[in-house]
Amino acid sequence: MRLLILADVHGNLEALEVCLKAAGEWDLLVNLGDTVGYGADPDAVIERLRPFDGIRLRGNHDHAVLDPKLQESFNPVALQAVQWTRTTLTPGNREWLAKLSIGPVEDARLRGTQFVHGSPADEDEYILSMPAAQRVLLGSSMQIIFFGHTHFQGAVELRDGELHSIRPSYDLQADTPQRCDLALEADSRYLINPGSVGQPRDGDWRLAFALYDTDKRLVSFWRAPYDLQQAQKKILAAGLPQRLAWRLGEGR
Repeated sequence: MRLLILADVHGNLEALEVCLKAAGEWDLLVNLGDTVGYGADPDAVIERLRPFDGIRLRGNHDHAVLDPKLQESFNPVALQAVQWTRTTLTPGNREWLAKLSIGPVEDARLRGTQFVHGSPADEDEYILSMPAAQRVLLGSSMQIIFFGHTHFQGAVELRDGELHSIRPSYDLQADTPQRCDLALEADSRYLINPGSVGQPRDGDWRLAFALYDTDKRLVSFWRAPYDLQQAQKKILAAGLPQRLAWRLGEGR
């Protein structure tokens, strides 16, 4: 089975459309959460994703749009985007958000695999350091944990008691989609982040996602350029903070 793994689309329709085209054929969509927030097309992004059956998780921004009590934990820029999204969403799309699964999520077809937004313990926990990754891996019985939230594409492998950081390598000047493959070892355990579709923060502005072939035990990380300027123009036209438009081009 081929899984299309998405995370942190954040209302960026231009990036999502290119992502779905670049992914080619797949069998199951996995959305690790934060479908909305930051970007100017929350309704359009939800409408684009709604027809796909699959594993759909709630992210912390999705949650905050539904529950104003959570806004105290957001910085001013993120808070403004959450409040704007809350007033923009249609009732039907708000209901769709409310029905998203709260991680961790497992699927009987995918033995030993778990899906979360932030971490298995908390959808709002960032796994950004090797000690944090070690704590998560040692505290879980899962062989593979797919997570989002950090907007950093890559993986951590636990092999023979040692941790190894894995960062995909690309040509940063390429103007076509690129992939970087990771073959999963049977005796290793993994934390895998597909990266952010809608707001990468790892220094590469191009959209990020992953494909996972369960039969081949192969994770393919992808980056692809999209109409960045159009996404930025929409953010500014919506009256959202300028910083949200600028950071798309910075990949930060």
